[in-house]
Amino acid sequence: MQLNKLKEKVLEGYDITYEEALSLIDVPLGKLTEFADEIRKEKCGNEFELCTIINAKSGRCPEDCKYCAQSAHYKTDIDEYDFLDDNTIIESALSNEKSGVDRFSIVTSGRRFNKKDVDKLCVTYKKLKEQCSMEFCGSLGLLDYEDFIKLKEAGMSRYHNNLETSRRFFPYICTTHTYDEKLNTIKDAKKAGLEICSGGIFGLGETIIDRIDMAFTLKEIGVKSVPINILNPIKGTPLQNNEPLRYDEIKRSIAIYRFILPNVLLRLAGGRALFEDKGKKAIESGVNSAISGDMLTTYGIKTKDDIDMVKSIGFEVNEVNYE
Repeated sequence: MQLNKLKEKVLEGYDITYEEALSLIDVPLGKLTEFADEIRKEKCGNEFELCTIINAKSGRCPEDCKYCAQSAHYKTDIDEYDFLDDNTIIESALSNEKSGVDRFSIVTSGRRFNKKDVDKLCVTYKKLKEQCSMEFCGSLGLLDYEDFIKLKEAGMSRYHNNLETSRRFFPYICTTHTYDEKLNTIKDAKKAGLEICSGGIFGLGETIIDRIDMAFTLKEIGVKSVPINILNPIKGTPLQNNEPLRYDEIKRSIAIYRFILPNVLLRLAGGRALFEDKGKKAIESGVNSAISGDMLTTYGIKTKDDIDMVKSIGFEVNEVNYE
């Protein structure tokens, strides 16, 4: 099928097949990214969603994810601390709201937040809802249905749990929990009425076919937001010497995601600070959201710079007076 005809079918509501997605690996990149951005405009409009995260509990994680600086299995130079106090989290949220951010997420290291701490965190979310008008997310590991019910009632609206990669490649990246454990967590969060934010990392050593496989899994489970991280190799982790992906391959992968997932918030996340253009060309390949500010253990891009960039592309964002 010609690329233009496939784009038109997607615009009409067609779900492309796996074979059609694979065919996009070899089409001209310029047309692919152009059509992906056209799909984004028609299906999602020109609104651009910015979110920020706070690393609310850092390091000493028992999981062995091979890309992660917070794993206790590796020797990395990061700050380690227990769960932050409410005032610190609320102060960060208020500051980000004033900067024009739409969403704020509390992120913690570890396999899962324990039951006692989930109850404490519910108090934090209630305080956030009282003082901020943003939407709130969480990334707290492999929680269960009861936890999600409590967190939703407290004010969380979206839960984040990345699949990271394809089912085939996942065992090469993590051995301390399984793909199905992640999927079950996502299903429980969705059952509790939460929106789902789930994506992965490009550049772990996977193939572009692995990325396509993950995209179809994400489509099947009905995600709302798909964060796309680009591996930032951290010294001390097993992936510290991974060769960076070529920018053209990243743009192609993003554009294919937009063809497969025409209606989602395709969110450029960690690693884009490594690009000379801070991810502008990647955004123009079908992206309509981003994580702004610092990441968990690496530097990001200032929210003001992000807002200026996406406005220059033609997106609509919150108006902020920085004076």
